[in-house]
Amino acid sequence: MLLDELRTPIVSAPMAGGPSTPELAAAVSNAGGLGFLAAGYLSAADTAARIARTRELTAAPFGMNLFVPAAPTPTADYTRYLEELRRDFPVGEPRYDTDDWAAKLDLLTDAPVPVVSCTFGCPSPADFARLRAAGSEVWVTVTSVAEARLAVAAGADALIAQGSEAGGHRGSFADRPEDDATDPLGLLALLQLLTAAVEVPIIAAGGIATGAAVAAALTAGASAAQLGTAFLRCPEAGTPALLRDALPLDTPTMLTRAFTGRRARGLRNRFLLDHPDAPAAYPEIHYATGPLRAAARAEANPDAVNLWAGQSHTLTTTQPAGDLVRQLSEEAKTALRSTLSRRFE
Repeated sequence: MLLDELRTPIVSAPMAGGPSTPELAAAVSNAGGLGFLAAGYLSAADTAARIARTRELTAAPFGMNLFVPAAPTPTADYTRYLEELRRDFPVGEPRYDTDDWAAKLDLLTDAPVPVVSCTFGCPSPADFARLRAAGSEVWVTVTSVAEARLAVAAGADALIAQGSEAGGHRGSFADRPEDDATDPLGLLALLQLLTAAVEVPIIAAGGIATGAAVAAALTAGASAAQLGTAFLRCPEAGTPALLRDALPLDTPTMLTRAFTGRRARGLRNRFLLDHPDAPAAYPEIHYATGPLRAAARAEANPDAVNLWAGQSHTLTTTQPAGDLVRQLSEEAKTALRSTLSRRFE
C-alpha cells in the first residue's frame, strides 16, 4: 500500500471547483504526505493537463479524485425550486452530465496516477479492475458501514471515512431527503464502526485541522488523516477570495442542498437560510445556480455564494502547504507521545 510508504500519514483532500491546484497537491506530496487533485467539473483534457503540471512539480506520488455519476433527476423534482430562484437571482439551465466519467477512466488507465479516489458512489468491479490493472490503487469515500461493505466487496483498496464534520459535499453513494431525519455519523463514531466492520485501510476525513486531531484519528484506527479545509488558505490553494476571507470568521456551518442539489457543508449565509428545503437534484441544480454564484462572486457578496468549509474552519492558517504538513506531523508526534505517557489504573 502506498500509505505505508508515506513519510507522514497526511493526505490533502481533493476539493473540486478550484482549491486543489497542482501546486497544492505537489507541495503536500513533496513534504511527505499525499497530495490530491480533483477532476470534478473538469473535462478529461483539463484533467490530463493538471496531471501533467503536477508531474512537473513533483516526483512524489499523488492522487486524482473522480465523481461517480448518478442517474438523472426527473425534471418535476426541481422545477418549482428553480422557478422560485428565478424571481430574485440569475439562474441558468439545469443539466445532467456524467462529469466525463468514461473519458476520465480512459485517461487514467492510459496515463495512470498512483491513487484514484472516488466520491458520490462506488465504481463497478470492472472499473476497479481497469484502474488496478493500470497500476493505481483505488480508494472510495464512504459515510456509513453499509457503503463501506459495498465498496470493499467491489474491490476498494482503501476507504476514506468522511465524518459529518467535513466541508463540501457529502460523499454518500446516494443523497436521499428521507435520510435527513437521521443524523449523519461524525468521524469518531464512523471510524469505530468501520474498523469493526472491514479490514482494509481507512483514511479519516472530517473536521481535522491540527496535529492532535491527526493523532486522534490514527489512535482510533485510521491509517492516515485527510484534511481539506485546513489547506484552503495556503498560498498554493486556488481558493476564491470570498471564501479565504470568510474562513477565519466564527461563522457556523450547516448542511444544505441550496446551491447544488446535493448535501454539502458550508458557512451559513442568507441564501442557505432562505432555502432550507432545496430538493435533491445533483448535478442539475449545481449547473442552474452557476450564474447566481458567479454574480455573487463578481459583487463580492458572501450571502449568495457557496462557501464550503468544515466545522474546524476557524483554525485555518495562511502558511505554505508544505510547512503546514510538517507542522501537523510534528504536532501529531507530540500528541501521540503524550498519549502513550498516560497511565490507566
